[in-house]
Amino acid sequence: MLRARLKDALTSAMKAKENVTVATLRLILAALKDRDIAARSKGNFSGIEDVAILEMLQSMIRQREESIALYRNAGRDDLVEQETREIEIISTFLPAQLSEEDMLAAIRETIDEIGATSLKDMGRTMGTLKERFAGQMDFARASAIVKEQLG
Repeated sequence: MLRARLKDALTSAMKAKENVTVATLRLILAALKDRDIAARSKGNFSGIEDVAILEMLQSMIRQREESIALYRNAGRDDLVEQETREIEIISTFLPAQLSEEDMLAAIRETIDEIGATSLKDMGRTMGTLKERFAGQMDFARASAIVKEQLG
């Protein structure tokens, strides 16, 4: 389970005195705890599923990529380096990402399989992709490709 891997990694990083890794893992676990608390208010007392954790990690990577762009424009190479290191740490908990070609093939296959024909089917298509490829695909990019394919 992904939750256990994160906790074990934190313990290992603390023992190895890897400060950046410890800080990053604590941020991840804090965000996870926030999401678990929000899930409890909806009746899910066991916490969020691994799929939701993977989505959260992808979101954290996207946030850091946006920060890197801003820091580069501001000439803050020290912060660019820190954010890049955090992305590397977060990425270790994600499954291998699909290549652009594999993502396009998966999207086309899913569209054909569910019989999507127009933009009205976009939500259903994205839902199916999220079920099948959680953590393996950047859904912001996938959404643009799906829109292009159905449009």
